[in-house]
Amino acid sequence: MGKGGKPDGGDGFGDASRDGVEQENMAAWLLGVNTLKIQPFKLPNLGPCDVLVRLKAVGICGSDVHHFKNMRCADFVVKEPMVIGHECAGIVEEVGSEVKHLVPGDRVAVEPGINCKRCELCKRGRYNLCSEMKFFGSPPTHGCLANQVVHPGDLCFKLPDNVSLEEGAMCEPLSVGVHACRRANVCPETNVLVMGAGPIGLVTLLAARAFEASRIVVADVNDHRLSVAKALGAHEIVKVSTNIEEVAEEVAKIKEAMGTRVDVSFDCAGFNKTMATALSATGSGGKVCLVGMGQRELTLPLTSATAREVDVIGIFRYKNTWPLCLELLRSGKVDVKPLITHRFGFSQKEVEKAFETSAGGANAIKVMFNL
Repeated sequence: MGKGGKPDGGDGFGDASRDGVEQENMAAWLLGVNTLKIQPFKLPNLGPCDVLVRLKAVGICGSDVHHFKNMRCADFVVKEPMVIGHECAGIVEEVGSEVKHLVPGDRVAVEPGINCKRCELCKRGRYNLCSEMKFFGSPPTHGCLANQVVHPGDLCFKLPDNVSLEEGAMCEPLSVGVHACRRANVCPETNVLVMGAGPIGLVTLLAARAFEASRIVVADVNDHRLSVAKALGAHEIVKVSTNIEEVAEEVAKIKEAMGTRVDVSFDCAGFNKTMATALSATGSGGKVCLVGMGQRELTLPLTSATAREVDVIGIFRYKNTWPLCLELLRSGKVDVKPLITHRFGFSQKEVEKAFETSAGGANAIKVMFNL
């Protein structure tokens, strides 16, 4: 389990406790399909390198919705009651004896994954691929939709004065877009296609703009989300369908909208149709970055892409992104505030309504809890 809480193997609640905390700390527990309940969440003792954070802003991610609706996301299966959530920011209430960069009262954005720091991947700097990663709200590790969590201090980043707690929580999804742009080497000479204008597609658009991509085209099936993408700075938007038979026709529309070659395509949906479109639209020698995981397995037209030396790269979460994300927010190069479309308090009724809203799609982009 992560630092957030420990199971006791019996009722699913933590056995370690902190004086004065166990009676007041509550969290949203995922108990079954479409079943969340606010119940006590006992915290571990504060270690010398840890901080106690009172959460103030927690966002709902697509993976949270997958867990809520299906008790799984990709190969991560919820097998026992689990606290949900991983996009968060809050206020430091207590610091361990060896934490020197934070003091009580500091506002912090929290990176949700705790890597082992010992394996080869961690030592090579690719800690996001650590097989021992303990990631908030990814089974079996408890998440952060709670009043308080205990977390390593080195994964808590002080917010600039002009960055709100909600924006701090948005560092998590923004990190996905930043990591994708780094992996694809987006630069001022890059023409970018983004497939999917959901939350991750939109933060990838914002990251590509911050990386000064020359031209950005966004494609989606939803008119509202396309209008949001246009408002956020997409140069052109293209309405597509879910019919895989229309790939060739839609690729022609995308190329016309781009007006030049597509250097990098980001598939932020992760379906056969979106990936086939990205592969076909990307120019020779370009890159296709698979960001979304809509399907567990994909069947793709790789022969033509191989003949054009199109590189297919994947991303998994992110690494070393919080400092850059906070600087992008501080400087105003990225504005995530328009993505926050719905806000809810932390009560049983509002937690249920928030997840219904996020799962329902419609005009919801980012649903945020204010604790």
